Amino acid sequence: VVTLSLLMYPVLRSLALQLHSAVTGSYISGTHSIAFINCLNEQIAKDIARAIMDKKLAAYVNILPKSSALYFWKGELEESTEILLLVKTRTSKIGELSDYVRSIHPFEIPEIISLPVDQGNPLYLKWIEESVPRD
Repeated sequence: VVTLSLLMYPVLRSLALQLHSAVTGSYISGTHSIAFINCLNEQIAKDIARAIMDKKLAAYVNILPKSSALYFWKGELEESTEILLLVKTRTSKIGELSDYVRSIHPFEIPEIISLPVDQGNPLYLKWIEESVPRD
């Protein structure tokens, strides 16, 4: 019984939070995330953004203009310009998003990191939820 309780805790907690959110209309912190994905140039950024949207892995993708980057690669300091994608999605989709982007991205090790959304405009967060299908 104890083992079963420990295994079921994450599921039961998630259900309790979703029920609380539905009843009170409050946002559950961390339900949505913003993923950061770097791209070599604007065309690659647009192609990846469109592919993400076509797969319904995000509600919204910003394509930010060129920025300078400094980083170590294979022991050497490198400098380049990159385009950054800001991908707004459900936190539950981050794993699938990351796997998909790695499969289509030209970089050997693309930057794909995410941060959970703590708070935000409730109507916008609801729109993200409605725009990105559940698992």
